[in-house]
Amino acid sequence: MNQPLFFRHQVDEHMRLACDETRSIISPDQAPWVVLSHGGGQTRHAWQDTAGALAREGWNSLAYDHRGHCESSWSSDGVYTVPHFAQDQLSIAGRLPSKPVLVGASLGGLSSLLAQGESALEHYRAIVLVDITPQMDRKGAMDVLAFMESSVAEGFETLDEVADVISVYTGRSKRVNPEGLRKNLRLCDDGRYRWHWDPAFLNIRDDWETSPERLIKAAQNIDVPMMLVRGRESDVVTLEVAEEFLQLVPNCEYVDIRDAGHMVAGDRNTVFTDAVVDFLKRLPAVS
Repeated sequence: MNQPLFFRHQVDEHMRLACDETRSIISPDQAPWVVLSHGGGQTRHAWQDTAGALAREGWNSLAYDHRGHCESSWSSDGVYTVPHFAQDQLSIAGRLPSKPVLVGASLGGLSSLLAQGESALEHYRAIVLVDITPQMDRKGAMDVLAFMESSVAEGFETLDEVADVISVYTGRSKRVNPEGLRKNLRLCDDGRYRWHWDPAFLNIRDDWETSPERLIKAAQNIDVPMMLVRGRESDVVTLEVAEEFLQLVPNCEYVDIRDAGHMVAGDRNTVFTDAVVDFLKRLPAVS
């Protein structure tokens, strides 16, 4: 697999976003683009396997860390809203030589709805929403934020402790070697590990709770091809929530992946990526 090229994208004088660019192994200079936009609390590294698969299928990809996450800048005023993330996403897309397909997980997907749906211009060739809709199940969404908040203050003593917590929360087997978790954490001055994101990011819950109508309207304004990929075991996008969204946005394709929860790409990466690649192959040719 091609090694990703790391760089920092300057959004404005205060905000720089950490990016990984992975080039297609087939005619990279002519290959189309996919922007990979992760969920809240995640990092660009969540897309590593997907980026490799896309490269083998003839696609360039750009994965980036959201503001306040991992190696990107933290907000200077501590404010994080979906419109902020949408503007960052548009800035990333605007640096590319052609309109990209936007694959957005959770927060990344919500951002894409505002970015495209509230603009008169066509910024994306297509959009893939990864286990997210405007009317997400409130309890499921709050459970995610509660997990993120549970260890903000005290942090973790060891990587093994982090692996235990993640295993309990996700229901997956504990990592045999937790060293890979380092990229999701920062080692603080007190010697304890804490998540890589700005604690002020958790205030975004207020924005999520007040914006469903705005997001629905934006989604209904989108004319480019769309697909919703849902984890069948998700407690954020339940079957009822997905069906409601598809009624509101009937032109949106739908894929349901069994044995996957809200973290679809992590739970069933190969199946998830195959679904995305199939969607990409069926997109209208670029004129």
